[in-house]
Amino acid sequence: MKKVIPVFVLGCGGVGRQLLRHIVSCRSLHANMGIHLRVVGVSDSKSSLVASDALTAELNDKLLLDVCKMKSTGSPLSALSALGECNVFENSESKIKVLDIAARLGKSTGLAFVDCSASSDTVGVLTQVVDLGCCLVLANKKPLTSTMEDYKKLVSNPRHIRHESTVGAGLPVIASLNRIISSGDDVNRIVGSLSGTLGYVMSELEDGKPLSQIVKDAKSLGYTEPDPRDDLSGMDVARKALILARLLGKKIVMGDIKVESLYPEEVGPNKMSLEEFLHSGLLSLDKTIEERVKKASKNGNVLRYVCVIEGSRCDVGIQELPKESALGRLRGSDNVLEVYSRCYNQQPLVIQGAGAGNDTTAAGVLADIIDLQDLFAQGKN
Repeated sequence: MKKVIPVFVLGCGGVGRQLLRHIVSCRSLHANMGIHLRVVGVSDSKSSLVASDALTAELNDKLLLDVCKMKSTGSPLSALSALGECNVFENSESKIKVLDIAARLGKSTGLAFVDCSASSDTVGVLTQVVDLGCCLVLANKKPLTSTMEDYKKLVSNPRHIRHESTVGAGLPVIASLNRIISSGDDVNRIVGSLSGTLGYVMSELEDGKPLSQIVKDAKSLGYTEPDPRDDLSGMDVARKALILARLLGKKIVMGDIKVESLYPEEVGPNKMSLEEFLHSGLLSLDKTIEERVKKASKNGNVLRYVCVIEGSRCDVGIQELPKESALGRLRGSDNVLEVYSRCYNQQPLVIQGAGAGNDTTAAGVLADIIDLQDLFAQGKN
């Protein structure tokens, strides 16, 4: 008798596909743990691929790997409908079917509803499946950075939600903070470098390289988004900071966070094409950042792009930090988080490691699903 966890996956991008691969590759490991993950459906932005009977059947491992293969080439999920072991629902029918499955399983066998998308459009579905008794596992940051009303709904049953991969990919950031908070130890300050891209950029600046060259190198290495301004704006870090601040009980929205962009509005996406930005816009940023690097060095410090959460303050931007601190020693694309509390006063709790990448993020999502196992019953699968 294994413990069966029905799973529905939203999002077939890099993280979603890697999650499906992890599920397949970990079958023997999970069998030894007495667990079986029964994937009942997967969805992309346009359609859903679901098992022939969501109550008893599943998408088999070959089909899951076929989904990964098809989606990696940009093909639609509907291309798999001819296999006969599943059903495909598109557009409005897709959402109706997803909610139907959630309603049927949420209050019977239970359902782990997993959001691996990068869309803010999933919030409506997520809030509804919460009411239907489903558990949530999120890699997608946007639902947790929506309105306070949506946020409260999503976290209304803390035992039924896991979102470790929204901050620091697979690093134990959320779990560690939850343990500290639940022990009654007040967290009074958090400082973190939570962008692998900006961590790489800041550490490379120490070597005297111009910002423009570093960003181009990072883009060629695959560290940045297709348009590096998506990283340089700091908004991804701001979303992570908001999730952490709300976890600490702060009732704030994105507009309350002071965010420093590494580029001015005149070279932003609304004013300058990507090609122009890479050719000339980046060069215009070199002098200012070089002066800041030199100033920090004279003070024995280094520059890091960090979030700072302290009291009513929640800021995201460049800070001068001691060279020998955990953040100051940071090199490459690792994430580092320093947590100060009553127990971690003089010496903070430091969490460091790879904080980006589809493999790491998907592994964190899988661990979150397994962490929910006590909420699911034994089955015959």
